Amino acid sequence: MTVARALALGIAALILGSALLLAQRAETWALAPADLGALRFTLTQAGLSAAISALLAVPLARALHRRRFAGRGALISLMAAPFALPFVVAVLGLLTIFGRSGPVNMILAALGLPAFSIYGLHGVVMANVFFNLPLATRILLHGWQGIPAERFRLAQSLSMPPAAQFRHLELPMLLAQLPGIALVVFLVCLTSFAISLTLGGGPKASTLELSIYQALRFDFDLGRAALLASLQFVLCALVTLAAMRVSLPAGFGAGLDLRGAAPAPKGWRRGLDIVWILLAAAYLLAPLLAALIKGVPGLSDLPPGTLPALARSVAVALGSALLCACTALVLALAAARGPARGVELAAMLPLSASGLVLGAGLFIAIRPFAPPETLALPITLLVNALLALPFLFRLLLPPARQIHQDYSRLTDSLGLSPTTRLRRITLPLLARPLFYGAGLAAALSMGDLGVITLFAGSQGATLPLLVQQLIGAYRIEQAAAVALILVTASFTLFTLLDRLGNRHADP
Repeated sequence: MTVARALALGIAALILGSALLLAQRAETWALAPADLGALRFTLTQAGLSAAISALLAVPLARALHRRRFAGRGALISLMAAPFALPFVVAVLGLLTIFGRSGPVNMILAALGLPAFSIYGLHGVVMANVFFNLPLATRILLHGWQGIPAERFRLAQSLSMPPAAQFRHLELPMLLAQLPGIALVVFLVCLTSFAISLTLGGGPKASTLELSIYQALRFDFDLGRAALLASLQFVLCALVTLAAMRVSLPAGFGAGLDLRGAAPAPKGWRRGLDIVWILLAAAYLLAPLLAALIKGVPGLSDLPPGTLPALARSVAVALGSALLCACTALVLALAAARGPARGVELAAMLPLSASGLVLGAGLFIAIRPFAPPETLALPITLLVNALLALPFLFRLLLPPARQIHQDYSRLTDSLGLSPTTRLRRITLPLLARPLFYGAGLAAALSMGDLGVITLFAGSQGATLPLLVQQLIGAYRIEQAAAVALILVTASFTLFTLLDRLGNRHADP
């Protein structure tokens, strides 16, 4: 048995084994009224978040595609930040802007209008849109860039009105892209545990994952937790299968690959594009800037456990990134060498399980043999590596296939050993995507607030858990200070790993 197949079987056994263990532990398959309410709220918030993110991304991506302005590249680059941003930091930023003492409520009070509460369904949806609107926008922006620019020029030379241009050139791309985008965002929002934990606002705004957490940590009802976790796993698996079956864009035929944007309409359409760009920039940047500014004064009054929590977070992030990168590399190289459907399915299988569901299965499996809190950090490291695996695998697979196609016959004819091939050819050519993906994995692990909430004891908090605890205690200034440290550490790890890949990459 090859190493790749052993890893694939191990991943499948871990994820499917956790699901089977949860299913066996469920004492009944009848959902209580509170569980049905959690299911409805989960589907409602995920559906609304996916629909709003996908629909708002259309005018924003369109505006970014056809307008050129100072700072455009920086704004597009910053849209990748929320993906690697710790959830609790973004939530803290939204609380700073829309909270009881935030500027929005101050303006409403000055106008004599009722105060705005960010807690509840609308708060959860606002936070989900904050994270997923940039993702949807970047995907659609690639779709618009895939339409040959000369087609727009030809349409204008033929005096085709904007509505007809949209119908014949842009609408086919949108119809191909939007269903897949909506499903991906829906899947992400199904597992947005940190957002619902902080902004849920009570039993009526409880998601399935929040109910799992409460059943394990507060009620210690293992049967109910197993039932809800099994239901969550089935939901995620169904959405993952649906997302994998959505067809990709068929393409627009061969173009001349002209550089630059298509001719941009002027008049009121230009003004509308500017409004969309300004609103999106304000919505995405204001919470981050507010959280960072609010965190500076609190740096002089950090809570006692900040430095140990930072050390634990960095250790887990680096270990998770290393494990994820090694696993993704082995699986990608195996899939690149030939038909390996089982390997590819195993690499994508973690999409069907959230961190909390995996954590719940491992919690139930470990508890008879050892106190779960004693294994909090290793389990968190393992689960975070699994959750980042699909993203890194998809980054590595296309260049790995290209390397195999270009160099396999040459290396075979030279009789190079597998170790020499890896050291001299594969790693230098894969260094950039490998280290970039490892940086993303480290950043995602730094900001994780899922499995650690189940396993961590009173002395085992990581930085995200410490931020969440401070928010719950209404110590917002200290929470902002710790969040500032968390953001700095997260992006420092990402930047260092990304630059390390560029340094060792084949020129």
